[in-house]
Amino acid sequence: MPHAIALPLTTPEIRAELSGGAEFRRTVLPSGVRVLTERVPGALSASVGFWVPVGSRDEQPHQYGSTHFLEHLLFKGTPTRTAYDVAVAFDRVGGEHNAATSREHTVYHAKIRDVDLPMAIDVLADMVTSSLLEPGEFEMERGVILEELAMADDDPGDVVWDRFYETALGDHPLARPIGGTPDSIRATTRDAVWDYYRHRYHPTELVITIAGAVDHDAAVARIEAGLRAGGWDLETPGVPLARRSTVDVHPQPARRLDVVDRPLEQVNLLVGGHGITSTDPRRHTFGLMHHVFGGGMSSRLFQEVRERRGLAYSVHSFGGSHSDAGVQGMYAGCAPTKAAEVVRVMRAEAERLVADGVTEEELADAKGATAGASALALENSDSRMSRLGRSEIHTGELLDLDAALERVEAVTLDDVRTLAGELFDGPLVAAAVGPLPADARAELER
Repeated sequence: MPHAIALPLTTPEIRAELSGGAEFRRTVLPSGVRVLTERVPGALSASVGFWVPVGSRDEQPHQYGSTHFLEHLLFKGTPTRTAYDVAVAFDRVGGEHNAATSREHTVYHAKIRDVDLPMAIDVLADMVTSSLLEPGEFEMERGVILEELAMADDDPGDVVWDRFYETALGDHPLARPIGGTPDSIRATTRDAVWDYYRHRYHPTELVITIAGAVDHDAAVARIEAGLRAGGWDLETPGVPLARRSTVDVHPQPARRLDVVDRPLEQVNLLVGGHGITSTDPRRHTFGLMHHVFGGGMSSRLFQEVRERRGLAYSVHSFGGSHSDAGVQGMYAGCAPTKAAEVVRVMRAEAERLVADGVTEEELADAKGATAGASALALENSDSRMSRLGRSEIHTGELLDLDAALERVEAVTLDDVRTLAGELFDGPLVAAAVGPLPADARAELER
């Protein structure tokens, strides 16, 4: 199946055979709810996710942190289940359940044996449709989230990542921290989060994905029953929410350098800038470029910074793509006395990438690594379930393994060199956490 599967919002039924004999189906219910399944031959378990295309970028000033706050609260009870009931439902069958908030979506997910899939659908549907957000639980969870933010603030890796997004993306909503700030969480009211919940969680926004041992028709019937039991109106016709604009807005950086001075043993450095969007046709080129540049132990950054010079233990390159903007760059954690040299070496490697591109051998190795990693990922039903959700919400097309690898194989040396020149040729921005010496600061600001 070398072609991509388009996922138009107005097509009620789609069916396709995927690599390895897997069967893909998508149903758009009359209410606008979308259900995507991938039946994997021989699977004995299933992963299920309830996705809502709302993230931290969608919050208004009085709601900062509400998306993440709400993710916590949906585990705290409904009219028919207590928080303990939700937890024990999965624990008693050896299942896993959790949730995640990102800048552009929220997902509630579980992994269970095939025989327990109906239970998982029932519990997740109950949480998504009928959570109470009781005032007592709300205040209890406010304290938990403040502790979570405090834990993240103690981790310089977390801090430098948030600061880099703020520095690189400026005033764009993607620049805001996903979990809000301690001040915004303290100021958030239960009514504001309740309004957010009722405004954004409804049939036209809900996407449900299941991968593994799943019967599509049975899953759709169970989902409909679960949503109706939660009081959702599935009879009124609805059109799925339009996907976000994918026009790259190229946000203006807030500054060249942001430094958080802390008495640490290391300086954590992120150096980079604008990346590409999640639907950019060059995203396969982007992935191969970063594999060669800083994607593993054989990458240029790892070999030059760690293996040849011993300047850092952790060093790599990265990319983060979203609907209308992206970031990319280099990371290193090193002793303050070595920071200036690390910056010089990273900058020199970036300049070499722009000037010379990559070699035929490097590109072939990156393609081989991508093929292997992609195939291995399909051994995990969680990965398949997530692929379905991201495809439906963000890209509007499903790329099976064969189709994805066909695009990877099509990438040329010129493609990599051209993209590297666009992304690395010119002033870069940086964020640092730790005791940054003056010589390192000068290197980052030049």
